[in-house]
Amino acid sequence: MEPIKWQFENAFEQVRASSSGGAPFLISYGLTFFITALLSLFLPLNISAMIAMFQGGAALPLAFWMEKKMSTDRMSPDNPLNQLSMQMAISQALGLPAMIAMYSVAPELIPLLLASLGGVHFMPYAWLHRTRLYIWLAAAVAGGAFLLQIFLAANEFTVILFWISITYWVAAVPIYRNAKQR
Repeated sequence: MEPIKWQFENAFEQVRASSSGGAPFLISYGLTFFITALLSLFLPLNISAMIAMFQGGAALPLAFWMEKKMSTDRMSPDNPLNQLSMQMAISQALGLPAMIAMYSVAPELIPLLLASLGGVHFMPYAWLHRTRLYIWLAAAVAGGAFLLQIFLAANEFTVILFWISITYWVAAVPIYRNAKQR
């Protein structure tokens, strides 16, 4: 029984080390959300909403590049968590139909939907990376966006995009430190 536990602890450690705890993704997505927020100050709502929906297309390659530069190890192909971690990573794509529907009905709510999807997406990472930091990130990004939506009414689109960006960047620091300390 002990070797199996040791194997899984090793597998979790390898996931953390190979991804720097997920910090490269938070940094790069934080950047693309920040740029999208800036663009939304000058572009019409429908175009800004479309950019927000697909900003991940620019963030993902940057995140993979950063991950390669920041990581201390590579994940072994026989790591038992390999497939699971890949499925968790792409799970957010399942929100695309909801985003398309939201864009058709109320494009001004796209940032709130993105924050909600992000919050749901981050929850399993608390287990995978063995840190509660992802629970706090999920609650901050989704809950903060919800509160901004309620209290700012007509001005929330850009503010929520900035909120997502800043929340990701702030969370990236302790998440990266946590990954490096282990």
